[in-house]
Amino acid sequence: MPRRLPVYLLIDTSGSMKGEPIESVKVGIDSMISTLKNDPFALESVYLSLITFDKDVNLLFPLTAVDELDLPDITTPDCGPTHLGAALELLNKRISQEFIPNSPTQKGDWLPVLIVMTDGKPSDVLLYSQMCEALSKRKFGRVIACAAGPLAKIEPLKKLTSEVYKLENLDSDSFIKLFQWVSSSIDEFNKSQGIGVETSLPPPPDEIVVF
Repeated sequence: MPRRLPVYLLIDTSGSMKGEPIESVKVGIDSMISTLKNDPFALESVYLSLITFDKDVNLLFPLTAVDELDLPDITTPDCGPTHLGAALELLNKRISQEFIPNSPTQKGDWLPVLIVMTDGKPSDVLLYSQMCEALSKRKFGRVIACAAGPLAKIEPLKKLTSEVYKLENLDSDSFIKLFQWVSSSIDEFNKSQGIGVETSLPPPPDEIVVF
């Protein structure tokens, strides 16, 4: 069995994402999945998991091979808090359950990739800080955080990762470009793991600002 590259997506579905923003996110994720399905290397090794967070945290699907994926419906409440801390807590548990470490008898998974997207800031501030600390003790291949829209806050995401990006617009074209870039980054990172050599990751599109 080929070694897996676990990729975890954490997507904000709070009330401010209702309507066009969440529909645009779905279009973007669909585009990303389609891109990965057309890459033979990704088909062999990339496994995706999707966790959404608003007032509740939901595991929409656990780590699943790309060729077996069909995006389920993603819904948003009318209003409510953004429990990113609780989403990271669930992520931490899922990694403990799903990640296959190296052992004397087998090669385990590649280091996981985490992608977080929010259009606001964490409401559960204490839990969020605790989970940033807990996750800092785990090894990730890459952690990407995207602050989407004019109300998204950069500073809280800096606690989670040094790799923070800002997406100004919440339209479908912007999200398609975001997730196409994410899929390209996953692909390049995946190939670099396979050959054991670091490769340069693709630069983000013009719509995405690096912080």
